[in-house]
Amino acid sequence: MKKNKALKSVFGIYTGIFIFVLYAPLIVLTILSFQVGPEGGPQFPLQGFSLYWYEQLFGLTPPSRVAPLDLGDAIFRSLTLAIITMIVSTILGTLTAQAFRKNFKGSGLVFYLILLGIMVPGILVGLGIALVSNTLGIDKNWYSTSFVAHVLYTYPFAFIVMLAIFNRFDRSIEEAAMDLGANELKTFWRITLPQVIPGLLSAALFAFTLSYDEFPRTLFAAGPDLTLPLTIFGTFSIEVHPNLFAFGVLTTLFSFSILILYYFLMMIFTRKPKRLNVQEDIN
Repeated sequence: MKKNKALKSVFGIYTGIFIFVLYAPLIVLTILSFQVGPEGGPQFPLQGFSLYWYEQLFGLTPPSRVAPLDLGDAIFRSLTLAIITMIVSTILGTLTAQAFRKNFKGSGLVFYLILLGIMVPGILVGLGIALVSNTLGIDKNWYSTSFVAHVLYTYPFAFIVMLAIFNRFDRSIEEAAMDLGANELKTFWRITLPQVIPGLLSAALFAFTLSYDEFPRTLFAAGPDLTLPLTIFGTFSIEVHPNLFAFGVLTTLFSFSILILYYFLMMIFTRKPKRLNVQEDIN
């Protein structure tokens, strides 16, 4: 009994340290974002508390020696790229996982080839895509070569998520629909798809977040128009000001809002199966 309590205490301390290490950079970043501007810099102690750097992000401050961050185009590119990547990777991952529900020759080899997209170092993938595009005379752009790099990276995650969902799926429901006369396409659309929507949401969340933050694969494949991570990295080579921390806080809040949206969508789409189960129990 005492041993169990000691283990629980150790795990509790470990979890507390993990959470602290996870959120400590965000806490520091948040505190520094309230530095007095434009004189204050990215160091402790703070010279005072103000919302100057947040106001500067929205162009509400007079001109100063610190130029405002020019991230509007980069945000648009990253969001557009992440949304398109999310859609394509989720569809490809779902279709591939659906194919893996039946044994076919070479399925093991194909499985590991798909996983290579995760295992190969990202910077090598980006470099390889850049070399191929140069060889073929294709211009590098965020919407072409970077898009390919992002799909290669996020597609395996979507595939793994959907494969796990399909492995838990009750085939007898589909067989019952087919016995009643539905073809495979109609069975998938009317029976299978509604049941795997929570998995689709998880796969889409993975694909969106991974693409939105992707840096190494985009470094060589982006071309002249940079995405948000590359643009932020470029500001480090000049001088770091608290406006970057303020933007980081807003970006983090945006990420939390996506998680909240994901939570509510999961609540909505997992409620229906529960009702069905209750009805089945009643019948």
